[in-house]
This record gives sequence, structure tokens and C-alpha cells, in this order.
Amino acid sequence: MVTATRHLPPLPRATARPPRTTAVRHLGPNWYACVMGTAIVAGAGATLPVLPVHAPGPRLALTVVWALSLVLLSALLTARTLHWAHHRDRARAHLLDPAMAPFYGCLSMALLAVGGGGPTLARDWIGLRAAVVLDAVLFTAGTAVGLVAAVAVPYLMAVRHRVTADDASPVWLLPLVAPMVSAALGPRLVPYLPEGQARATLLLACVAMFGLSLLATLITLPLVFGRLLTGGPPPLALTPALFLVLGPLGQSTTAVGAFADVAPGVVAAPYAEGFRVLAVLYGVPVMGFALLWLGLAATLVVRAWRRGMRFAMTWWSFTFPVGTCVTGAGSLAAHTGLAAYDVLTLVLYALLLVAWAVAARCTARGLVSGALLAGPVPALPGPRSATARTR
Repeated sequence: MVTATRHLPPLPRATARPPRTTAVRHLGPNWYACVMGTAIVAGAGATLPVLPVHAPGPRLALTVVWALSLVLLSALLTARTLHWAHHRDRARAHLLDPAMAPFYGCLSMALLAVGGGGPTLARDWIGLRAAVVLDAVLFTAGTAVGLVAAVAVPYLMAVRHRVTADDASPVWLLPLVAPMVSAALGPRLVPYLPEGQARATLLLACVAMFGLSLLATLITLPLVFGRLLTGGPPPLALTPALFLVLGPLGQSTTAVGAFADVAPGVVAAPYAEGFRVLAVLYGVPVMGFALLWLGLAATLVVRAWRRGMRFAMTWWSFTFPVGTCVTGAGSLAAHTGLAAYDVLTLVLYALLLVAWAVAARCTARGLVSGALLAGPVPALPGPRSATARTR
């Protein structure tokens, strides 16, 4: 028997390549929320009105967090490139999945959030000029991606996804709020442009993005609110996504405050004064609604936790949206001079730190165990399937 085996012809060589980069096969665009949530901890902390953020200790800590967000962004951009190169079937499936496609707006916001920390924090390590260039590059890329997502994702929802009003979810807001992030962070680059047309053009472009994002949000938010009131709470794992509604509310409040800060000397005096008035008359009521939604969403999250909700990547919804409320409250504190907004800013920032610490710890643990990068668990066969298989 052994002799016969030796004379068998050699087996043909395998022509198919073994699967590569299997670890990123199920890595979706929702992972950019980790970058957003980390960057906002640094960015919001740098704007706190009543903490010594310019002192060496706190500023160094915030700069380290910003550097961490830059590392995370680089790692995810690399991983997502490998995902598209080696797992295009999954990448296309994500685009055609109405639950996953809106997360492509997170790529834009991740680029913008990291870039926005350049002039405020990265300048300490790489110098002001390099920090501004980094911000300009990431702002340009993030804005372009955000505008494409704001058009492409609703197009896919209308043409390919076939969603109904019963499917309305706060996740739908993600591609729509991305231009609002550009509107809020773009004014930081205005002082570094040549005086005259360049500054005015960038400022008014940010105002235009504010308008398109705000109007799109006002159209979509009633669907989300109506679905919540008539259809009941979302599934347990998706309940944290209710915090996403805070994103356009806090970010738009931040944006109008940023317009007011840079408008003097960039646009004519009447318009500059109008921006200053808008910062208060718009920001105060919107922040009031944000606090209402925060209370409602937090109550529903507590309910979901008591019913068995466990960690999922949706927990990163607790970070960036709350961070936008921190910057929005800080802007109102600066423009109204009210100590109440200083207190609100600190309370919201404390909530942000707790949320980020919990989400980061659970994500790290899930990465180490491999659970977060594993594929979806197949459904167990029903009684009929099991019987048929035994037959």
C-alpha cells in the first residue's frame, strides 16, 4: 500500500490565492465613529471656556488625545482601503444595505474632526504652518466626501434601498449632517486665507453648507421622531443611535457661533452684526431642543439597558453628538456671557468623557477578543430545517 502511494502523480498546484486580510472583511464605515468620538474629546476640550486648557498639563493631554485620533484615522483609512481592494463584495453590500450606507457620512466627519484639531492643538508639536496645511487638506477632502455622501446616500435610498417610513432611523441623518460639520469647522481656516474674496468665499460657502444640511435635517427629523412615537422604541442594539439626533443640533449651534466669530472684517458690517444676532437667536432655542432630546434618548437607553442591551459599535453614538453639544454650549457661553452655559458646557463635557472612556474600553476589549471583527452569526436552523437535514 505504501509503495503504491509513492507512485501516485503529484497533486496539481492550487491556482486560487488564499484569502487575505480576512480581519477587515467585515470592517464597515461605521468604524469611523471611533475617530470622530476621539477627535471631539480633544476638539471640544480645547474650547472649554472655564478650564485652564492652555495650561501645560491639560493642553498636553488634549494634544495626546488628538494625536490618537490621527493615528486611528490613518489606521482605518488603511484598513478600509484593504477592505475595498480585497473584499469588494462586502463593500458593495454595505453600499446597498440601508442600515450601513448612511455611515459613509462618518468618513467625512472623521476627516473634518481630526483636521479641526490642527490649528488649535497640533500646532504645539508640528508648528502653526504645518497644522494649518493639515487642516486645509483634511477639510477639503472631508467636505468633498461629505457633499458626495449627502447626495449619493439619499439617491441610493430612493432608487435601490426601497425603505419605508417604518424604517426611519437616526442613522439617516449621518450623511446629511456631514456638511454641517464642514460649516462649523471651515471658519477656523478663514483667518489664514488672503483678505478679501478668499475669506468671504469660504465663509459664505460654510453658510451655504449650513443651510443645505439644516434643511435636509428638518425634512428627515420628523420622520425619525414620528417613527419613534408611533412605532415604539428601536431594537435594543440600535437604541444608542437616538443620540445621533444631537449631532445636527449641537453642530449647527456651533456653526452659527463660528460665523459670528470670523464675520467682522470678512463681510460688510450689517451682515457681520446679523451673524452675531443669529448666534444667539438660533443657538438658544436649538440648544433647548437638544437638551430635551438628550433627556428622552437617555431615558430610552436606560430602558434598553435594563432589558438586556449590551455593547455594540452604536455606543460610539454617545460621543461625537454629545461633543457637538459641548462646543455649541461653549459658543453660547461666549456670545451670551451667561455662567449657566459655562456650567452646561462642563456637565456635557464630563458626560462626553465618561461615554468615550466606556466606548473605547469596550471596543478595545472587543478587538482583542476578535468579537467585533467577526462576521455576523448565522441564524440557527428552525425545527423544519433541522428535521430536513436529518432526513
